[in-house]
Amino acid sequence: MNIREVAKRARVSTATVSRTMNGSDKVKPATAARVRKAIEELNFLPNSHARTLVSGKSHILGLIISDITNPFFPDLVKSFEDEAVQRGKEVIIGNTDYNPKRMAGCIRRMVERKVDGVAIMTSESDPALVAELTRRNIPTVFMDTGKPGPHCANIRVDYGQGIQEALQHLIALNHRRIAFITGPMNLASAQTRCSVFVSTLKARGIFDEALIEKGNHRIEGGAIAMRNFLKLPRRPTAVIASNDLTAIGALGVIHEMGMSVPEDISLIGFDDIAFAHLTNPPLTTILLSRRQLATMALAALDALIQGNRQSLTDLTIPTHLVMRSSTRAI
Repeated sequence: MNIREVAKRARVSTATVSRTMNGSDKVKPATAARVRKAIEELNFLPNSHARTLVSGKSHILGLIISDITNPFFPDLVKSFEDEAVQRGKEVIIGNTDYNPKRMAGCIRRMVERKVDGVAIMTSESDPALVAELTRRNIPTVFMDTGKPGPHCANIRVDYGQGIQEALQHLIALNHRRIAFITGPMNLASAQTRCSVFVSTLKARGIFDEALIEKGNHRIEGGAIAMRNFLKLPRRPTAVIASNDLTAIGALGVIHEMGMSVPEDISLIGFDDIAFAHLTNPPLTTILLSRRQLATMALAALDALIQGNRQSLTDLTIPTHLVMRSSTRAI
């Protein structure tokens, strides 16, 4: 089956079939409907490589994430792919695992597949690697790690809003010894979350440097940090974790040591992954909406691909505290 058979069935030229498949607005709606019907009846599968050569568009988008094992990112991938499919696009996924070499491989694969645009939804980015996309004029959208340019847009995540809401909540519950488990401190997002935590408590005169522990955004990092907190002469009464996996690791250690949340220690996570409401007790956490992030990233990519930077105005994602059962007053 080939494009000529489709054209014959639809009683149009092969050029009209090609324009219809490429979404051209030059084809009348009735004609386009007839072509699509012929394609369906003949079960025609177009040659994607040939379409790319003709149109200059691959109809493929790249999505680069940090850690596919973190439930935050599969949620993001699903939301992004759902949005892309509605726009007639395919998606190639790249997982860096926080590894610069893997990031380089992801970007190389995107370039080789001639993607129409790339969303880099990671907490890390290497300017030298990203420059390869810029040099090739490939539209690129970053999550909090890029600089706006002719072919680039940056979605800012307001991490501080959620951290401040969490601290206000704990302070209202009379907590003063509040600890924080960071993410990897080479990540800008982890630095921001920790910085807001420190500055907010310093402003209130209740900051204690001993109540900061480094984590790695994984369960084991949260467990190690929590064990260190419990060895202190005066343990914290509340802990905020830089993400939900870290909080789940901390929660496991608290239970392991024969203590309870929130009776002995209040606990707050960050991200609001699907498992957060299934922990015992359900985890109070800070919501960063994957659906909102994916929708905004796709809209920004579309604007860059169409050369419509004027529509890229306020690209900011808020974060908010989600109340469940892992905090209480003391």
